[in-house]
Amino acid sequence: MKRRNEWEEFFDGHAPLYMDNSFTKNTLEEVEFVLEELRLPPGSRILDVGCGTGRHAVELARRGYQVTGVDISSGMLAEAEKAAREADVDVEWIHADATQFIPDRLFDATICLCEGAFSLLGSYDDPIEHDLAILRNIYAALKPGARFILTAPNGCRLIRQATQEDVENGRFDPVTMVEAFTVEWDTPEGKKSLLVRGGAVMCPQSLSCSFARQGSKRNTSGVGPQGTGGGVGSTLTRWR
Repeated sequence: MKRRNEWEEFFDGHAPLYMDNSFTKNTLEEVEFVLEELRLPPGSRILDVGCGTGRHAVELARRGYQVTGVDISSGMLAEAEKAAREADVDVEWIHADATQFIPDRLFDATICLCEGAFSLLGSYDDPIEHDLAILRNIYAALKPGARFILTAPNGCRLIRQATQEDVENGRFDPVTMVEAFTVEWDTPEGKKSLLVRGGAVMCPQSLSCSFARQGSKRNTSGVGPQGTGGGVGSTLTRWR
């Protein structure tokens, strides 16, 4: 049995305050971009991996799409269910680790935004195999020719920012591109903190290699909205 991922504990605790984060405020614009890229008619099936509080899934459902959201955190899914009820839309919510999620149907597209489940490593996860397992499951969920949109952390940013002290103290491994850091969140009992791992952060070349190993091709990639390398975005099309 796989050990519990530390990120699950963090997101369970942080879920009630997640939508206060500044990066959640552009949901409508992000969904517009997704639909422009996917070019799918309403009624199409879309899988949202690492759906969190459901901000993209609920908006897509509001526009007539059949959406399934998958997330490792029951706390985040509770917030997603609340948002769907308030919007009066139907979304299928699945509590699952994306590395172990087995789709029972095929989808017209998959999205994994704000890195979704990518790079959120448990203490015992291999950084390469973790993300490849997610890609394999997404690939298995896509119809032939279906598209997948992913945003992921930019590894080049970490390389530029990391210091020799970070490497020596184990906070950043330049070989595996894994960083270790402490996350904090507020609870009724006060602040809690947890040491977590984030990694196999991406660059366009590594994305292309990962996609190719799953039998897919990358169409486009680019720097994320932070401008100086905050994220790497990519769309891919499945092919046989």
